[in-house]
Amino acid sequence: MDVLQLVALVAGSAAVAGLARRTPVPAPLLLVAAGLAASYVPGVPAYALDPHIVLPLLLPPLLYTAAVDSSYLDLRANIRPIAMLSVGYVLFATLAVGYAAYLVVPGLSLPVALVLGAVIAPPDAVAATAIARKLGLPNRLTTILQGESLVNDATAITAYKVALAAAVGVSAGWAGGIAEFLLASVGGVGVGLLLMVPIHQLRKRMREPLLQNTLSLLIPFVAYAAAERVHASGVLAVVVVALYLGHRNWQVDFATRLQEEAVWKMVAFVLESAVFALIGLQLPVVLRGLGEYEGAAVAWYAVAVFVVVVVARFVWVFPATFVPRWMSPRIRTREPDTDWKAPVIVGWAGMRGVVSLAIAFSVPISVPHRDLILFLTFTTVIGTLVVQGLTLPPLIKALKLPPKDVRAETLAEAQAQSEASRAAEERLAELLEQPENSTLPPPLADRLRTVLERRRNAVWERLGEVNPLTGESADDIYRRLAGEMIEAEREVFVALRDSRRIDDEMLRVLLRRLDLEEAAAYREST
Repeated sequence: MDVLQLVALVAGSAAVAGLARRTPVPAPLLLVAAGLAASYVPGVPAYALDPHIVLPLLLPPLLYTAAVDSSYLDLRANIRPIAMLSVGYVLFATLAVGYAAYLVVPGLSLPVALVLGAVIAPPDAVAATAIARKLGLPNRLTTILQGESLVNDATAITAYKVALAAAVGVSAGWAGGIAEFLLASVGGVGVGLLLMVPIHQLRKRMREPLLQNTLSLLIPFVAYAAAERVHASGVLAVVVVALYLGHRNWQVDFATRLQEEAVWKMVAFVLESAVFALIGLQLPVVLRGLGEYEGAAVAWYAVAVFVVVVVARFVWVFPATFVPRWMSPRIRTREPDTDWKAPVIVGWAGMRGVVSLAIAFSVPISVPHRDLILFLTFTTVIGTLVVQGLTLPPLIKALKLPPKDVRAETLAEAQAQSEASRAAEERLAELLEQPENSTLPPPLADRLRTVLERRRNAVWERLGEVNPLTGESADDIYRRLAGEMIEAEREVFVALRDSRRIDDEMLRVLLRRLDLEEAAAYREST
């Protein structure tokens, strides 16, 4: 892929992702469809996924940004269902899909079939969690889906390595496979634990936001490479480091947090958009290598594997949800009660993604039936994204799950802000009594109190009545008026620059000050 092709991929996928925000269709599905359509356009080059790029260069930052934004406490509270999906289900799907393919495809050996099973075992929950957030799924379901996607890739990659060793005749047996699995999982967690504290201490001591953000961009690659260097799971190392840093992000300088949030949002947007577009663009590459497989036979193989993938997830999810609850009073006490609707959503949200395709492309050419593995992986990824992705939103609406209690969340936020404001008021009173602060003019002290009062009242105002003429809450009106006032100031500053009464450097300083005030007004009211 040359520079022009890379630019075209990023620009095109970003444009489609931006368009998706104006439609009811989830962005991942529209990107895959656009990629499929573009693959038929004359002159569009073949974008072949290179596993040496996807796994070490695209997977770490995507995992990192997802894990940093996750709640460590929520993940820990739901560790049992997450482990059942990210480890238990992936291993079960490897065996179920592999054995089914062994029975369906003539001449396919069981070790090679298990390679296929491991390749398409891990769901890619990016699309599922995007839909879940858009439709307001309960927090626990979203946490479980997100937690599964953080760990299941490590399980699948390790299972793939074990199955591949058996397929090429260098397997060390079940004992060797289990030992390799333990080395990868325990080693990956161990590397993450070794790195997370030194990296966090370094972040705390760095005072330059630009250097901080440079370090932030390097962290996922350092963690992944360090773990892979010792033959451990780079995925788990990245997740462990990211969860720790995200949990303690409040200890980092505020300027770093503001820049970091913007940087990682941009990185995640570009990478996710490009990744889903790349899935669709693989069609010519996959079809070109089919060779002896063609016609109704290969279509039957694709349908059979897709059906087994979908059914196997339900076969695992329902017992994994209810059997432990029936057997353990402790689980029933610790975990909230659930009905059949939650496992239906989790079961139907098993869409596959780019990790499966990247692993499939990494299968050595010497492995028998490699082209068929690649084709069945591609059809399964496309099938799950299209069939399950398009039907998941109406399914969620049809099941009528209880929506988020927005009022209760706002009340909790208001109470938390009230307690924090009370502590800030007490601290301000203590500081104003100290001799070194006695020269602070009373108007500035009053301004501190006013800002604090505004911050405390902003959340409560969201619970108030809306304006009958505009439909705006008091909070919305405040934000709109603040924006209009700031825009008036901004226009004056620009006019002064244009008349050469101030220079561009001073304009940038003044505009940044207004930008921060506008951001503060927005944050206070959202």
